[in-house]
Amino acid sequence: MPSDDVYQGHRKRLREKFLKSGLAGFHDYEIVELLLSLGTPRKDCKPPAKEAIKRFKTLRGVLEAPLDELEDIAGIGPHSAFGIKLVQEVAREFLKEKILDKPIYTSSQEIFDYLYHAMRDLKKEVFKVIYLNGQHQIIDTVDLFEGTVNSSAVSVREVLEGALRYKAVAVIFVHNHPSGNPEPSTHDRELTRELVYAGKIMRVQVLDHIIVGDNRYYSFAGGGLIEEYELDFLNLKMRGTSEARRRLYKARALNFKIPWAEEQ
Repeated sequence: MPSDDVYQGHRKRLREKFLKSGLAGFHDYEIVELLLSLGTPRKDCKPPAKEAIKRFKTLRGVLEAPLDELEDIAGIGPHSAFGIKLVQEVAREFLKEKILDKPIYTSSQEIFDYLYHAMRDLKKEVFKVIYLNGQHQIIDTVDLFEGTVNSSAVSVREVLEGALRYKAVAVIFVHNHPSGNPEPSTHDRELTRELVYAGKIMRVQVLDHIIVGDNRYYSFAGGGLIEEYELDFLNLKMRGTSEARRRLYKARALNFKIPWAEEQ
């Protein structure tokens, strides 16, 4: 059996590696091993760390694992499991503060990281609206609808009323797919198009619609669909303006003809 000196030497090397270059070059199990060493300073933490990665697949899987399932692994006691969950919650709060303090209109990944933990286990679809100010900082995040997300279930009026209430300049929509597949459905596309059109009318910019799946997401902005819907709206507006001008020209022409005809 390896001596305590061997364990301590191994841990010291891991900690020095971390202090020198952060987590770059670390395997997932080594990160878990470092976390476990904080709660069990005199035991070999490599075997339970490897077992945790084997069971939960990734570092994120370990951090998000239920407390009782972590404690079920030999070598991970209540103290270590508590430490892992504490790290997860601290990281989540850090992401929240980070996202509140910076522009996020190009950061769909940060929105996903911020909301994934809260949405990954939901059994029903939940539709969230993130309201943003002129600097694209979050004003508030609101759950508006629950159930099947489509154009008949989601009220565009309520979405825009919220934007007016918060004096929001822009919005981001987020909803989950309990199936785990984040690919947008026909309903998702139709709803997003309606919301983009309504936003254009009300001068509220739709920055993105993000669908949360199983450890992955789909971004309408990233897929180019937000821009496509905006262009569609502008084309409709231009056609409508052209038609209105044509009707006005025709009406004026008729009005000019009537006096002339009466003189004859």
